[in-house]
Amino acid sequence: VQLVESGGGLVQAGGSLRLSCAASGSTGDDYAIGWFRQAPGAEREGVSFISSSDGSTFYADSVKGRFTISSDNAKNTVYLQMNSLKPEDTAVYYCAIAPWTMAVVTRQWEYDYWGQGTQVTVSS
Repeated sequence: VQLVESGGGLVQAGGSLRLSCAASGSTGDDYAIGWFRQAPGAEREGVSFISSSDGSTFYADSVKGRFTISSDNAKNTVYLQMNSLKPEDTAVYYCAIAPWTMAVVTRQWEYDYWGQGTQVTVSS
């Protein structure tokens, strides 16, 4: 399984970005995708999660109401729409996949494959 992220960049506070995560390989008919982020000097944290089975989602409190996760199962691609960005959202964003599962998965250790990461920088 391979994951390729795209869509990161530099944006001013209050702006928007959309990240994409394209999955290929043996993902199974159902899978869970999670977006995580890691700021300099900080631990990696979970941001948003989705189940491809029924579209169930989960958001960290820090992004709830600002970020939206969605999936296009035909393209095996998951998107993270990020609005009202804040400087504290600056981090490397990673997507990860837990194949062959119908659940929403929020714990990092449950994810088997990870993308290379994409940098998001929000200036004040």
